[in-house]
Amino acid sequence: MHQGDITWSCSVTTEEQLIKRYGPLLSLVELSELLKRSPDGLRIALCGQSEFARQWNSAKRKVGRRVYFRASDVAELIDGA
Repeated sequence: MHQGDITWSCSVTTEEQLIKRYGPLLSLVELSELLKRSPDGLRIALCGQSEFARQWNSAKRKVGRRVYFRASDVAELIDGA
């Protein structure tokens, strides 16, 4: 389908959509927005011992003192949900 100059494709992956919107790394605030949680609520959930915390902490990367989540890992977790 064409709409103006934009070509729409139904075969865009979750990872491609995330990278286009956020780049290769999502901040905690961006991830909380994506998951429809408050940043503080997500931060607290990630500190716990739950299955949710274990899965999402595996996607966590530290760059200096900042915490980011790889878009590819986030996409995999979303698609597996």
